[in-house]
Amino acid sequence: MGFLDGWRFCPRCGADGEHRGSSFTCSTCGYEAWANPAPGSQALVERDGKVLLGRRRNNPSAGLWDIPGGFVDEPEHPLDALHRELREETGLEIEPTEFLGIWMQAYSARNVLCLTWLARPVGGEERAGDDLVELRWFGPDELPEPAELAFETFVEILSLWRGRHEHA
Repeated sequence: MGFLDGWRFCPRCGADGEHRGSSFTCSTCGYEAWANPAPGSQALVERDGKVLLGRRRNNPSAGLWDIPGGFVDEPEHPLDALHRELREETGLEIEPTEFLGIWMQAYSARNVLCLTWLARPVGGEERAGDDLVELRWFGPDELPEPAELAFETFVEILSLWRGRHEHA
């Protein structure tokens, strides 16, 4: 499912609209919406050879393990979003140490462009907050099973992290 699936009427003026590839256009007022992915920032926070994951409070995937992070607000820089989201969800101040990569993740009726960093805690008081109900540190051989992870991209991300620690 895509963001614009099911759109028939312009959200600005209410007139009929038209789908054109990955956009929706209103011929009455000229409004145009694109089915772009929503940007998100997330981090694998590392300490003493372990990574911090949080158990989700809400759907989608309530009760499953999540990589702390969230959506980038307009016109927020992705690194500013990373700091804000990690503070809200974990209580920690972090220092990004390396950009790990980009993953695409289906999320409700959207696709999220997940910008993923490695980070280390540099302050704050660890506590689950915002979208998380529990925090836990996992070693490379203690990671949750794929069925316990909130999103399928986490399997690849955590496997990449595990592989770096096995060869260190």
